[in-house]
Amino acid sequence: MVFTIGIIQDHATPDVRENLSRAERLVRDAARRGAQIVCLKELFAAPYFCKSQQSDRFDLSEPIPGPTTEAMQRLARELAIVIVVPLFERQAAGLYRNSAAIIDADGSLLGVYRKMHIPDDPLFYEKYYFTPGDAAAERTGAGAARTDAGGFTVWKTRYATIGVLICWDQWYPEAARITSLLGAQVLFYPTAIGWHPSEKDEWGKAQVDAWRTIQRSHAIANGVYVASPNRVGHEDEPGTNGLDFFGHSFIADPFGRLIAEAGEGEEVLVAQCDPALIENVRRNWPFLRDRRVDAYGPILNRYLGS
Repeated sequence: MVFTIGIIQDHATPDVRENLSRAERLVRDAARRGAQIVCLKELFAAPYFCKSQQSDRFDLSEPIPGPTTEAMQRLARELAIVIVVPLFERQAAGLYRNSAAIIDADGSLLGVYRKMHIPDDPLFYEKYYFTPGDAAAERTGAGAARTDAGGFTVWKTRYATIGVLICWDQWYPEAARITSLLGAQVLFYPTAIGWHPSEKDEWGKAQVDAWRTIQRSHAIANGVYVASPNRVGHEDEPGTNGLDFFGHSFIADPFGRLIAEAGEGEEVLVAQCDPALIENVRRNWPFLRDRRVDAYGPILNRYLGS
């Protein structure tokens, strides 16, 4: 059956309650417009704190389940929608993750995806904060509600089977392929990506185009829908020029066509997804059929050159 997805593009302030309140308002807007599955941006409840390495910023984390997921569970139950809630997760003392909680339309917590690929670049010091995801994924929901492989997971929600990957994961075709092979009909990529202001004039357009193109290629290569909500706005960091988060959230169909696209301000994107199109695309572009799975063993090496 056709299902409708929504993605939320907004900013964040240091006031966590304000961020949660704004997110609830925008999720309600998406639901009013027909969205049955709604995804928030990466680390939605706070500014992007990885711009520097400061141990007190671990205090922004919370357990899953915890106060934010419980609030979103109530909202999902009230609106009868699925919500993907990306959070800074405190799994245990000294063990923190960049995670996304998946909440079904009855308010139940189906499980948690933990970001597999962790970057470390100027103003994106994520390796300091996050332990990467692994095969020991959180098994919160019923076993029948999820399928996983090596840390990649799909969830059978009320409305569709969804995969969730997070930001830096979006540059890796392996992540998209495995999640698609697990049965995902749509890949959600909650994101926090932006420009270094000093690079914006020279590289800004090319960076956005590259970000959009790699994800559209995942839609095409796997015959799935792709939805990427990014954050917007300038965020300061003492001693630096901060970051300009560039927005441009989008939803692409299995042909890679953009069926919804945002600019650089607060926006809610909503689009219908038709599983019949997935079927049709895969019949005419049978990439999954023609894969040479017997020949791909070398990909398990980090490098094959001399």
